[in-house]
Amino acid sequence: MKFYISATGIKKVTISNPGGGNGKGGGGGCAAARRFSGRTLLLLLLVLAIVLPFVFVWFAFLVLESASGCDSPLDCMGLRLFGGGDTSLKISEELTRALVEETGQDGNGIGKKGSLESFDELVKEMTLKRRDIKAFASVTKKLLLQMERKVQSAKHHEFVYWHLASHGIPKSLHCLSLRLTEEYSVNAMARARLPPPESVSRLTDPSYHHVVILTDNVLAASVVISSTVQNAVDPDKFVFHVVTDKKTYTPMHAWFAMNSASSPVVEVKGLHQYDWPQEVNVRVKEMLEIHRMIWRRHYQNLKDSDYSFVEGTHEQSLQALNPSCLALLNHLRIYIPMLFPELNKIVLLDDDVVVQRDLSSLWETDLNGNVVGAVVDSWCGNNCCPGRKHKDYFNFSHPLISSNLRQDDCAWLSGMNVFDLKAWRQTNITEAYSSWLRLSVSSGLQLWQPGALPPTLLAFKGLTQSLDPSWHVAGLGSRSVKSPEEILKSAAVLHFSGPAKPWLEISNPVVRSLWYRYVNSSNLFVRKCKIMN
Repeated sequence: MKFYISATGIKKVTISNPGGGNGKGGGGGCAAARRFSGRTLLLLLLVLAIVLPFVFVWFAFLVLESASGCDSPLDCMGLRLFGGGDTSLKISEELTRALVEETGQDGNGIGKKGSLESFDELVKEMTLKRRDIKAFASVTKKLLLQMERKVQSAKHHEFVYWHLASHGIPKSLHCLSLRLTEEYSVNAMARARLPPPESVSRLTDPSYHHVVILTDNVLAASVVISSTVQNAVDPDKFVFHVVTDKKTYTPMHAWFAMNSASSPVVEVKGLHQYDWPQEVNVRVKEMLEIHRMIWRRHYQNLKDSDYSFVEGTHEQSLQALNPSCLALLNHLRIYIPMLFPELNKIVLLDDDVVVQRDLSSLWETDLNGNVVGAVVDSWCGNNCCPGRKHKDYFNFSHPLISSNLRQDDCAWLSGMNVFDLKAWRQTNITEAYSSWLRLSVSSGLQLWQPGALPPTLLAFKGLTQSLDPSWHVAGLGSRSVKSPEEILKSAAVLHFSGPAKPWLEISNPVVRSLWYRYVNSSNLFVRKCKIMN
């Protein structure tokens, strides 16, 4: 084959066969000359100049992608060129399949020797050993499960420690009690009679508003009384009866004796000053022993399960272990008619409440023949309880409970209650309470969680008058306060029910100020003990 190129310019190119010029066979038998136009060649070169860079980039992209998505560059190019499939989609499908297969296998290898502890170790493992995708899925899943278990364990322990912190008494409160006890021994004013002789007649006068507080916390009692008096329309109509134990009687008496100007009439009485019949002493002792047995059983069950809880029952289970569940003062509520035999109607306030509104109208509330007035309905609607439901306190798998209560009914709130003691004395509520305690023993202590409220709910069944929800808002001692701000502002009584009492460091700072504004910050002992800090 020969090429002939014209010298006058590239106008044509002639390609001929070497044997084409001998003339044999004429023009038909010879190989015909093939001529290509110069413009066609130029166009071909331009197209190649444009297309080749794109081909190069595409090829480079396949090679780079194959490093992570394919076993080799040729495999990846083969998928693109011949299979036409999406590599990332196939990788995703393969990874999903590997994870599903791994889920069905036993993951007991987690935490064993040689298991990975961090994501960096996982990357290093995959890079050095060039694991396939199934091995990657297996190792990754085990690592994630291990991390998840560690996080859940940390949350669980943090929750337990938070509850344990609620069991302690702050150093500042210890300081206050010790200083008041010392003051009682050296200061005659701290030992002054309570109430003064001219006010003794009010202690049994039914025309006054009688408030009962059972507590061993001096500061808390002072806040309850101070907030009630400051928000009362007629403070002189109130008479406060503070019942405490022998240990706290001295500092409690000293506080109210030296701060009598801020309180109308306050009576402080220790349990050692009551002269009860032997029969009552025996029943109280029996009551406390049964509650201790229930508490010990609940504690042992939690300990045996390594403090593991059913979903949604963490707070109830741990709160039931609070030492206050065994406190005598908490269980003596059922004997209030005996503590105050000459009173007919009282309002019982817990020591972890703060009053924001005048309470006078509570004594005018018609209980319609019932014994106790309490908040049952809630501000949050029909399907919402102000506190807890019966199922949060009781074991409804037991026929004794399921035949007497409905598990989805709301339990009435304790902490701010109106009691008609005259109507109470005409019933057998206290005897029914003792009977339920004995039934609990005979049933293997499985009827309810520790605490005084469960048997109280059973004893007062059918004898409760519902009050307006604005009288009592509870739950401010929980980790998160669910009540809206406008509800908190309009409530007559705010109740810090729950572990986070306002005098503890773990209390919610959002609502703690509502309690601290009634602390007597000008008091010398409050300042010395740094309570406001």
